[in-house]
Amino acid sequence: MIRIGLVGCGNIGHIIAKYRENIEIVAVYDLIFERARELADVCGATACEDFPSFLDMDFDYAVEAASVRAVHRYAGDILKHGKHLVVMSVGALSDREFLENLKTIARSSERRIYIPSGAICGLDNLKVGRISKINHLLLRTTKTPESLGIVTRERKMIFLGKANECIKEFPKNVNVSVALSLAAGADADVELWADPDVERNIHEIFAEGEFGDIYIRVNNVPSPDNPATSYLAALSILTLLRDLEDPLVIGT
Repeated sequence: MIRIGLVGCGNIGHIIAKYRENIEIVAVYDLIFERARELADVCGATACEDFPSFLDMDFDYAVEAASVRAVHRYAGDILKHGKHLVVMSVGALSDREFLENLKTIARSSERRIYIPSGAICGLDNLKVGRISKINHLLLRTTKTPESLGIVTRERKMIFLGKANECIKEFPKNVNVSVALSLAAGADADVELWADPDVERNIHEIFAEGEFGDIYIRVNNVPSPDNPATSYLAALSILTLLRDLEDPLVIGT
């Protein structure tokens, strides 16, 4: 059975706790202790009042489901304490210097950093971009104005540029753009749209290269308690964790 610790006790943490089959949540930590205690009551974990206490708990995988800031603050210490790291707020890894430093720590600690597919599909095959050049890579994301924190009565593009710039302006909304870039080995172009007529988060991926061309459209149901997060994103963490002990590995 996989033993995990959760950093962040919000919507995603509760979804993980709800569907934790063959996964034991040993410890939970949140800057707001009441949130940690509430989630601990749901899953039988220990609610930790401070981060050092969390690190001292006996689990193998630390699952970050908090924020980009939390990754910057805690990721290095997690790896140094001999725990594997699952990063949900992958936007933190758009900082190349920070990413390379984490990889160095992971190697020296003989630990791994895992990035779930999140709210999109196709990351496995797009990894061919590290071998065969991708000439064009675009992510077009459409969300409700409310989830983006803006007001508009018509469809409106609110960002056009590279993934590493988009994540700085919208750190809670386009983590998928950074995951896409890391998988393909190239900084993706991003279009971010606010549309009052959509009810779901829509991600469209366009890729062209020596292998041919790819078009993927994912129409996500928002998480019940947080419209900025797709339900699929939380489920992808559970899938990743379950696959760690599966003798059959599917996908690239």
